[in-house]
Parts: sequence; C-alpha cells; structure tokens
Amino acid sequence: MWTSNSGPAKPATSWNGGTGRLVGRDREATTLRRLLTENRLVAVTGGAGVGKSRLGAAVVASMMPTGAWEYLVCVRPQSKGAAEHGTLLAELARTLPGCRPGRGPVTLQQVVRNIPPGPTLLVVDDADPVRTEAAWLVQHLLMAVPAMRVLVTSRGALGLGDEHVLRLAPLRFETRDTDPGGLTPAVELFLDRVDAVAGDFRTRDPGLGHARAICRLVEGVPLALELAAEQVAHCSPGELAERLEREQGWLRSPHRALHRHRSLGASTGAGYALCDTTLRTVWARAGIFCGFFGEGAAVSVCAGGDVPPHRVPGALAELAARGVLERSGEYGAVRPVRYRMDRVTREFGVERLQESGEFPQAAERRANHCRATAEVAENLWDSGAQTQAVELAEDSLGDVEAAVAHAVERRERIETVLEIVTSLWFLWVAYDRSEEGRAHLVRLLPLASEGHRAALHGLWQAAWLTAHSDPEAARGLLGRAWPAAVLAGDDGTLGRIAHVQGLIALHQQGPTAAAPHFREAADTIPPGAPGGPSPAVSRAALAVAQSDFDPSAARRSCRRALTESYRYKDAWATFVARHARAVVDDRLGHSGRALHRAHRALASVATRPAAPATAVALRELIQDIEARPPRPTTAARKHSAAAARDSTAQLAGLWQARPETAPLW
Repeated sequence: MWTSNSGPAKPATSWNGGTGRLVGRDREATTLRRLLTENRLVAVTGGAGVGKSRLGAAVVASMMPTGAWEYLVCVRPQSKGAAEHGTLLAELARTLPGCRPGRGPVTLQQVVRNIPPGPTLLVVDDADPVRTEAAWLVQHLLMAVPAMRVLVTSRGALGLGDEHVLRLAPLRFETRDTDPGGLTPAVELFLDRVDAVAGDFRTRDPGLGHARAICRLVEGVPLALELAAEQVAHCSPGELAERLEREQGWLRSPHRALHRHRSLGASTGAGYALCDTTLRTVWARAGIFCGFFGEGAAVSVCAGGDVPPHRVPGALAELAARGVLERSGEYGAVRPVRYRMDRVTREFGVERLQESGEFPQAAERRANHCRATAEVAENLWDSGAQTQAVELAEDSLGDVEAAVAHAVERRERIETVLEIVTSLWFLWVAYDRSEEGRAHLVRLLPLASEGHRAALHGLWQAAWLTAHSDPEAARGLLGRAWPAAVLAGDDGTLGRIAHVQGLIALHQQGPTAAAPHFREAADTIPPGAPGGPSPAVSRAALAVAQSDFDPSAARRSCRRALTESYRYKDAWATFVARHARAVVDDRLGHSGRALHRAHRALASVATRPAAPATAVALRELIQDIEARPPRPTTAARKHSAAAARDSTAQLAGLWQARPETAPLW
C-alpha cells in the first residue's frame, strides 16, 4: 500500500496492524517515535504474538500528521514459509504507483526510479520469510534514496550496521504497587478486549482474580490475551483459566485478517516453518525444559542423531535471534548465557517431540540432567558455596516438577527422581520451600522401593517438613525410616531422625523433653556429613531448648554451634546459631546484647538471608526488644520468661502462630 500526506491520500491507519487500541505500550511507543525521528533504519523485533505490527502501525499513524515524512510505502510479503529471492522486490514494485515491470524479473533500478521523491517511510511488515532479501534490499535502498527511512517488523533483526533495534517483550503481568488501580498492562489489555465481547466481566469477577490468573498463564503475550478475551463469551473466566492451566494451543479465532494471528499454534508454527532441520530439532528437544537452561544442559538433551553436540550452541543463538528463545545474560560475560521458552513455544516443541516419538528419550535425558544438576548443587552447598547452590537449584525447579509429574504418571524412574528431590533438601528445609518439597515427597515415596537409599532420605525429610503441621504423621514416617537407617549403619540419617523427634517433642511437650533429642542428634551426625543439616543446626536448637531450664549449658551449646558452623563454612548453620544465641541472650535477660547480636546476624546476610524464615524471626525479635521499656525490671524479666515457658518456648510459638515463616530447626 502507498499513501501520501499531500492531496487526497489514504489515512496512515490503512496499514492494518490489528484491531483495537494500543494498550500497555506507552513506553515502547515513545521509544519507537524517537528512533524513527533520529535514525534511518529501525527494526521492531520480538517473539510471536507480542504486537510488533500493532505497535508499528499505531506509532506511524500518530506521526503522519506531524509531517515527519511525506509518503508511506508498506509491504507485507505473503508467504507461509521461507520465500524465494525476489519476492520482496516484486511485492514492493506492485505496491509503488507507476511502477509497471515488464515480463522479466523486477530489477532494483526499476524500483528506485519509482520511489516517491520526497521524504518517504518504507515499512517492511513481517520480514521473517524474506529476511535475507530484506537485508539486501534495505541496504541498497538506503544508499540509493537519501530521503528514505525504513521500519522493519520481524522476529529477528536484519543485522545491518546502522540498524537500531527495539525488542518487544510480553506485557508485564506481575502486580506492582505503582500500578494504577492495581491493573498491570497485561490485565488492562485483557479487560479492554473483553469489554467488546462480554462487558460484564468485572461484575462477574470483581476481584479480578481470574483475569490475573489468565494473564499469568499466557505469560502476558498480547495475541494470547486477545484470543483468550474472545473465549469469555463462550465460557466463564474460571473455566477459561482451568483450560489454560492444561494447555494454550487451542486458543484461536476465525475473525483475524492474518492467518498467523488466528491461533497461537499458527503464530508459533509460522516461525517453525522458517527454521531448517537442525533448528527444528533443537527447538523441539529444548521444549522439554520448563525453566532457564544453559548450553551444557541443552547439549546433554538436544544432541544426538543428525544434531552433533557442537551444533547445539549455535542453534540456540540462532533461535534466540529469531525470537524463539528468551536469552538471559550476554555472550562472553562472566556468568554463562541462559535460555528459556515461553509456555506456548514450549508446548509447540513438545508436540513435535510426541509426533516424532522422541518424547520418552527427551524426558529421560531431562531427568538425568536434573539429577546431575542436583548433585552439583548439593556439593556446592556442602563445600560452602551455598548462594551458588541455591541459585543453581532454583533454576532447575521447573524441570524438577516436570520430572516428578512424568515419573508419577508413567510409574518409571521413581528412585532417580526421588534422588533429585532429596538432593535438594537444603532448598526445602532452609529456604522456605517446605510445602513444595513435601508435595514432591508425598507423591514419590509411596511408589519408591523401601530399601532404596533415596527412599530412606525421603522419609526423614518428609518427617522434618511435616513435623510442625502434623506431628503424628511425622512420627509414623520416622518409624519407617529408623529401622532402615539402623540396618544401613547411616549415622547421619539416625542423627537427623533424632532432630525431628526433638522438633515433635518441642511442639508437643516442651523444651525439657526436646533437649535430649537435640543433644543426641548433635552428637550422632558426623561432622561434614552430606545429605542433610550439619550437627551445628541441632546444637543451636539444643541451646534454645536449654535456655528454658539450664542457662549455662545453653551458652556452651551456642558457642559450640558457632564453632562447628565456622569450621565447616556452613553459612546457614552459622546464621541459625547466631539466631539461637540472640534468643538465648534475650531469654536470660540480656536484651541489649541480644539486640546487638540480632542486628549483626542480619547484617552478615544483608543481600540474601541463608535462611529467610530465620531472618523473619530475627526481625520480629528485634521489634519485640525495641518495643520494651529501656530498663526492664526484674519482675518484668520473670514475667517474660514465664510467658515464654507457657507458650512452649519461642520456637514452638513461632510454629503455632506462623508455620509458613517458622525456622525449620
């Protein structure tokens, strides 16, 4: 299409970038206006369905009345796959008025002669099918026509030297305090499109809970939000959210002008059709990953058959350039580059795996990769690099969850997946993910062999994670774990069983009954024993229990816990021991000293606490101390100690009031 600002020209909105107003792209629109004003070549890139054409059309329409250029020339190659060379040139020749090519192929000189003489904006919309030709044609046109500027929308940049790229991400769906009315850009777009279909949506969903869930499930992709909004006329928001929880590829609409916008599958498949065999294979196999993954993980899963290992990193980079993969980090940086797929792209890849019959092999490779990752993370934790261990483990949580679901569904490789879960014990115990870890163990333990080492570790971990919510169930799990640990001669597991018994006793009977169990655990667990908490953690719990009836012993236990945790570079145990020392000092009436120790403990882990629940407990201790009179009387101290004893000690009181933030000692 061709329009001009002079005479009876068609309006600039004749470039059809989609229907409906532009929502949630104010910042990107401002950036694009600036880029078009200052530069001759601008590319708007991004993954499938993020609204590249919509943004470009809206910005061009807003700039036409300002006289930024006199003529607008827009071409959109029509192709379901990679087009032949010359397709774009021929399409441009048909678009330009007065250009009448002969029977032979169109030449660049014919096109240049018919370019409008004044300032002109050439828009190449959806340039992916003709990406190579587009780079060649744009470069020659910019050199031959000084008054021309070019706007390209595509999934990947053209790669020209003077190209300025604006990369679009999906709309934000996480809520922030600064959101007006509590509406994120994704929710705002969804509601705007729903108003045209079912205007009573806000009345049916006054809390907007389903709208937020839908935006989260489709990860803020504008095309998916618009297609989902059309479904509200046929089903309730709750039913829509449930269907999207299972899969997204079914979203479609027959009313779209462009075929690739009529369904999420067509939008994703348009990019798949442009890939060669190697890229398609890597795309499908990498779809097995549910979160971020690195090159090493991709090589272990994607290599094989016609894809040699050395081709995988290059294929990942190419898929990232095409908008298929989201990249985190920069090439050549200290931290390796990581990749991830959005959900609909991942589902598309898994469908290709299932069609080719490769899904079982890919799932097995994913499980093996998760097991290797979990072992590395556990070794990092035991060697003192606990922050790195947690970061590595958290990156693999999506794949761990998928591996658990696959193992439970197929009833295979149960012990392998259970080893993965038990190797990540520190994540469940120390980093406030007890519910997640317990859910995995509850699903896997009934299917595992009782004599397997992973089953033994899973029993005591499940008991530890269940002790505060269901002591009787935890006691039953310990009853199954103890004989197996005795037969295996596993002192570490025996000591950790004793620690859980102490937790149950502390919860039900009080510090006096719990102290012997904690002492047994601290004396039984070998120093530096892998696979669970160190004896310093049990020693810290012993100190808290002893502070209720033996202050001198409590001080000695605190000092010993700190010494042991320092010796083995256990940051988590050190943090827990410092918390115990602050609690003991406060119980003994040394509030000023306890306040000082609590502040020092928090300062030592200011960036990220080694135990988030313990950090919360320390802050509450500080608030409690600061709220007291500056010089409490002896009677007040006695009253405080009596109150602590009546609530079965501070630790048990934290469990009863706030189990989700309880330090899992």
